[in-house]
Amino acid sequence: MRQLLQEYPLGDMTARYETDEEKHVGLTLYPSKKPLPHVQKQEALDSLVQIKVTCDAAEGCYAPGNTMRGSETVRRMKLVSQHVTTQKDSQEILTVIGDERGFFVHHHLCWKMGAPYLTVWTEFQNHGQEPASLELLSSFSIERISPYLDGDCHERLRIHRLRSRWSQEGCLESVPAEALQLDTSWGKDSVKCERFGEVGSLPVNNFFPWLLVEDTASGVFWGAQLSHGSSWQMELFRKDDNFAVSGGIADREFGHWIKTVLPGESFLSPKAILTVCETDSIDIAAGRLVQFQNEALQSLPECEQELPLIFNEYCTTWGCPSHENIQQILNAIKGKGFTYFVIDCGWYKKDGVPWDMSMGDYQVSKSLFPDGMEQTTAAIKAAGCKPGIWFEFENAGPASEAYQSTEHLLKRDGFPLTTSRRRFFDMNDPWVIQYLDERLIGMLKQYGFEYLKVDYNDTIGIGCDGCESQGEGLRRQIAATQSYFQKIAREIPGIVIENCASGGHRLEPGFMGLSSMASFSDAHECEEIPIIAANLHRAILPRQSQIWAVIRKSDSLKRIAYSISNTFLGRMCLSGDVTSLTKEQWDVIDAGIAFYKKIAPVIKDGISFRYGPDIPCIRHPKGWQGVVRMGKDKKGYAVIHLFDGDLPDAIELPLPAPETDAAKTPCSLKESYIIKEIYSDIPETVTLTGRTLKYCPTEHRKAVAVYFEEI
Repeated sequence: MRQLLQEYPLGDMTARYETDEEKHVGLTLYPSKKPLPHVQKQEALDSLVQIKVTCDAAEGCYAPGNTMRGSETVRRMKLVSQHVTTQKDSQEILTVIGDERGFFVHHHLCWKMGAPYLTVWTEFQNHGQEPASLELLSSFSIERISPYLDGDCHERLRIHRLRSRWSQEGCLESVPAEALQLDTSWGKDSVKCERFGEVGSLPVNNFFPWLLVEDTASGVFWGAQLSHGSSWQMELFRKDDNFAVSGGIADREFGHWIKTVLPGESFLSPKAILTVCETDSIDIAAGRLVQFQNEALQSLPECEQELPLIFNEYCTTWGCPSHENIQQILNAIKGKGFTYFVIDCGWYKKDGVPWDMSMGDYQVSKSLFPDGMEQTTAAIKAAGCKPGIWFEFENAGPASEAYQSTEHLLKRDGFPLTTSRRRFFDMNDPWVIQYLDERLIGMLKQYGFEYLKVDYNDTIGIGCDGCESQGEGLRRQIAATQSYFQKIAREIPGIVIENCASGGHRLEPGFMGLSSMASFSDAHECEEIPIIAANLHRAILPRQSQIWAVIRKSDSLKRIAYSISNTFLGRMCLSGDVTSLTKEQWDVIDAGIAFYKKIAPVIKDGISFRYGPDIPCIRHPKGWQGVVRMGKDKKGYAVIHLFDGDLPDAIELPLPAPETDAAKTPCSLKESYIIKEIYSDIPETVTLTGRTLKYCPTEHRKAVAVYFEEI
């Protein structure tokens, strides 16, 4: 029998805590304006913390191998206390559960006044007499999805996830719960669980740590995102009518993780971001989660506030930068409006050795920079740009001397942890930190670099030696890496850090919070760039999504406008054959740069809506895509991309009205806008009547962008 423990209104969300006869505690979230009805369900309470200690029994009912939820440890954890702390701009609900052995979990739920999201984490504390070896500890667990539907909610729950592969980041997967076999069994006893996530040091190499569950009948979304840079998991779980969602560090079965907590010690889980809202728009629900990432941007360098332009020479020199070719590039782009000029990989490489085999020693190549790096950084500054440099400081390539320093590299089963192109520095080794202080931080200071691109082009996999489990070794390795990001920022105040991991494989809130921006993908010259870029609006802030326009001398003006328009979906970065372009080609680029600067405030602060048909194969896209971004200052823009296949006679994009914005982004209250500028390769006709933008396509593989303001 359930009993209400307490309800807490948190803006437009309400957190409801309930207990059962055995004093277990469950957590339900619901929209404050949509009270819970009385519905008929057969459901046992599902705990707000999922935890398992190695000595305790696992759940039965066919759970082992599928999930570690519902263990004996969970069943022994009973309510100890609940306390609320209210400060000027925040509220925290601390719920403590524990057992007779002295094992306690502190469950923290925090709300920042006015925010459309909650942050949640757990802390395990061992006040007992014996060590506790954890093999599961959730960051969050919410139950009763959906409380608005009778019974098992069949055919009315929809699961949304963001899948991710290299150069195919953020692909939305939306399926009924039944497609994942999450409908109840006839006996309401068999465990049904979908456990998914990522194993390794590339946290976005399979799925994003992101999830939405939609009650399609009631129009309510529940959302979750994890801030964790190594192995993680989320779980969709049920035995009876109670549909629950949880997530955190990947457990022993999924992520090879065990953590021993000695008496008197404690362990913190990663942070989770949660939301719930009543809306019919997946973009609004996702936008509520993404807004959390604004919190970390308060400490960004001042130069980042206007979202300045980047030039990266990688797709110009292809891993072979030199003073000579950099000077030629600078001559071509001087006065074009670029703030950062980034020297990418290869500046350190040995003669005849590819860049991706020789990272690790990080000595400036005398062949490529015969007069030293000072001359090149001076030339960059003389051209009016801030110099940037590429590092992959966690790894060493086979051609480097560092590759042979095995006493300072990660090991697995006693052997150096090796892939076909990489070994990995032990970031918890003081020698490694001192080495990087000299080779990385020392170099940045010596030459006056103001921008650092941090790449990471392989994955550790399940983990490494040095801890009670390989999964814990991985977690500690990534925690040490993130600490070094923080050290760089302390040592070089004002430095701009770019988070790159083979393009978009570290696009999670933890690494994003340590960076000014991130490489959104490695799909630099692909037709699918705008599809990936639009997908990522649901996972990261567009102001942090660095999108490349790689311009080739053979490109038509239409192709150049297409490439430049891609960057309007995030941060503009240019590369390519800039030393060989015609005046006509530069005119299209220059017009695009001017357009980008006009819409930068909306990129920085707004909410996005994607329109268009599903695109099953982004490598060979057919149809069209439209993205509308509405800003706070009575301005907005739309970007339309046309692909192959059948196109409609007319594309109509609605400009969302403010009452549909559950995230409370203050769009205009008026009903009419006016087009201020249109960007494409040729003059285009686009109309805007009231709140509807209309464009009639006539060509494939084309882009048109529209900037509008309220009348």
